[in-house]
Amino acid sequence: MGEFVTLDVEDGIGTIRLNRPPMNAINRQLQAELRVAALEAGGRADVRAVIVYGGPKVFAAGADIKEFAAMSYADICDYGPELSESLSVVARLPKPTVAAITGFALGGGYELALCCDRRIAGDNAKVGQPETLLGLIPGAGGTQRLTRLIGPARTKDIVYTGRFVPAEEALAIGMVDEVVAPDDVYEAARRWAGRFTRAASRALAAAKAAIDGGADIDLDNALRLESTLFTGLFATEDTATGLRSFIENGPGKAEFNGR
Repeated sequence: MGEFVTLDVEDGIGTIRLNRPPMNAINRQLQAELRVAALEAGGRADVRAVIVYGGPKVFAAGADIKEFAAMSYADICDYGPELSESLSVVARLPKPTVAAITGFALGGGYELALCCDRRIAGDNAKVGQPETLLGLIPGAGGTQRLTRLIGPARTKDIVYTGRFVPAEEALAIGMVDEVVAPDDVYEAARRWAGRFTRAASRALAAAKAAIDGGADIDLDNALRLESTLFTGLFATEDTATGLRSFIENGPGKAEFNGR
């Protein structure tokens, strides 16, 4: 894989690992490698769930500010959409995703975590969007995904102040979903992801598409989207398996093959 981003697959779980010491600052190379890794994870049948992980010390402390400072306005006009799209590839993964957050997840790092379905943090972690402290705003989804997650008032507090939010407060307001001991973060993420390695993967993909797609449109169109996705599942082997298993053995005993 890449110099700064790898994809490791074990027992149906793909781990997208950021490795650009000391702080996993997101530069142009890292974000390009992240896109490649996410596309591979999305296309591999042996990957049923995905963990995004920065290692035991830090998730990602934000963008590479030195690289930003060297860019002209024309450069950033090209790079800004490129960065946003690379993170959006993670958000569009048709599989359950979880960010395993150790240390800092700030700026672009927290924007990456926002692209995941779930966020598990160490109790010493700090998350936030400190871009205004640089005279900027979040540019890769922070103002939009965070608003959809915790509402506009709380998002304005986080973005306006640029403050670092400690793990327990982040849990209380919904910026993260689970807090564990720092050394347990990755294993907690594996436990969550492991729940889906034998699940009906096409049903999970449809559920994700309905939830994420429906959140951005009016209710009538969202219900039509849900109905289309629901009926489409009747063309899959897993739905036939699940219905037959329920009739013959009761709920929760189906063995799915992901087709």
